Amino acid sequence: MVERVVATDAALQLMEKLKARHGPLMFHQSGGCCDGSSPMCYPDGDLIVGNQDILLGNLGGSPFYMHKNQYDYWKHTQIIIDVVDGRGGMFSLEGVEGKRFLSRSRAFTKEELEQLHL
Repeated sequence: MVERVVATDAALQLMEKLKARHGPLMFHQSGGCCDGSSPMCYPDGDLIVGNQDILLGNLGGSPFYMHKNQYDYWKHTQIIIDVVDGRGGMFSLEGVEGKRFLSRSRAFTKEELEQLHL
């Protein structure tokens, strides 16, 4: 099964740290300007997911949603959630850690695209 979203070991380690502090997590990437251009991490349920949000997968047990308009742009790629030093979105939980989550990507292979019916 082809995964649409995965996380690096560093991102998974930060998620575990955040879970210990805040409980279950969720991710959302809206594609909007500023905070929406990067993955945002919230306590699970703190953001109301709408009909235009697509569940792409789970990262360490945490759901990852993306707005449909953003997904249409990224659907031919596997999204790789990583973590880097620096400040990210103001409302994202990792900000106080001096880290921010970052979306990287790689293009799906032809075989993967066929499995995903793209």
